[in-house]
Amino acid sequence: MAIVVITGSSSGFGLQAALAFARNGDTVVATMRNTSKDGSLRDAAEKEGLALEILELDVTDSDSFSQFVANVVPEYGSIDVLVNNAGILHPGAFEDLDESKLRLVMETNFFGPMLLSKAVLPQMRKQRSGHIIMVSSLSGIAGLPGDVAYTGSKFALEGASEALRHEIDRWDIKLSLIQAGMYATQIFPDKDHNVLPDDYPQDSPYRILVETKLRGIYESLKGAFDPADVADLMVEIAASDASQLRWPADAMAKTVLQKMFAQNDAERDAFLRGVSGTDWWSNGDDGPTGGKVA
Repeated sequence: MAIVVITGSSSGFGLQAALAFARNGDTVVATMRNTSKDGSLRDAAEKEGLALEILELDVTDSDSFSQFVANVVPEYGSIDVLVNNAGILHPGAFEDLDESKLRLVMETNFFGPMLLSKAVLPQMRKQRSGHIIMVSSLSGIAGLPGDVAYTGSKFALEGASEALRHEIDRWDIKLSLIQAGMYATQIFPDKDHNVLPDDYPQDSPYRILVETKLRGIYESLKGAFDPADVADLMVEIAASDASQLRWPADAMAKTVLQKMFAQNDAERDAFLRGVSGTDWWSNGDDGPTGGKVA
């Protein structure tokens, strides 16, 4: 069976992916930035009698990638599947976001998976096989207001992955992208009343836009999908011939994916304003219920 390396395995998609690949009989190397947070994964694996190894790997520390690969390959013999799952989100209007937050999102969501893939590729070329699975998002094809940092990182990941796919296929190395809708992961922190980050600018002209958007997201999370479904899809993708690049993870993702690639710019704008509920903002209203901005 396959040797599978997974990033961001302390929770969400990564945790469920580690369990799903282990159930499939694969050898799993589950990584996370802070191994002190491995309790949930260890408990779940022990409960099911699943064997896996948990290692520390910070996807923003690219200097550690080559050594990580150099440690894993001799121990296991290969890296057959790399699941680039680790990701973060900093919501907010572009004008309100600190440069440090923009860069951290890009380091985690774009440079991390791309540079880790770069570190793994020499081994995959040597063995003339391998499969890189990038966990993207609907935000990688559909840009919504209040989501510039995350959207930018996922658009970049999608484009780079599509180009990379054609560079590495001659060695029978596969690359796939997963696009997921709304899932019950921990990318959004628990919130009771104030959905905005505590340090969000009080005087921001975009504050009501971002707050309204986040309230809608938190409401949607009540009906969010199970991350285990995406993990099962990862196992399916790893066994595929990878002739399909983009894999929508659910019915909503399939609908959005089809619409995004079939519309002109005007239709796309109307669709995105509709699904994000921000027509009021573009119309100059004070809120979703109406009333013009002075």
